[in-house]
Amino acid sequence: MAQAFKRFLPLFDRVLVERFLPEVKTKGGIMLPEKAQGKVVEATVVAIGPGARKDSGTIVAPSVKVGDRVLLPEYGGTKVVLEEKEYFLFRDGDLLGKFDS
Repeated sequence: MAQAFKRFLPLFDRVLVERFLPEVKTKGGIMLPEKAQGKVVEATVVAIGPGARKDSGTIVAPSVKVGDRVLLPEYGGTKVVLEEKEYFLFRDGDLLGKFDS
């Protein structure tokens, strides 16, 4: 996993995340059809950019770090495929929140 990110580093305040897999079974063991699975809105941060540059020239660091579990907006993000795995790029400000570890 780390090798793919040596070649790809998000720019500015962008955050690269890996979405969790959708639930395919209910707690009772019933298999869910693809249409009923719903949108996955949780992800793990796998790479971050250096931060956004203010008008004064100072850099504002991203509010998350690699390994954080975050809540994503239902729509948005840019899909990126690295070494046959699917990731998504979001701006730091587009993330809705992060979960405590």
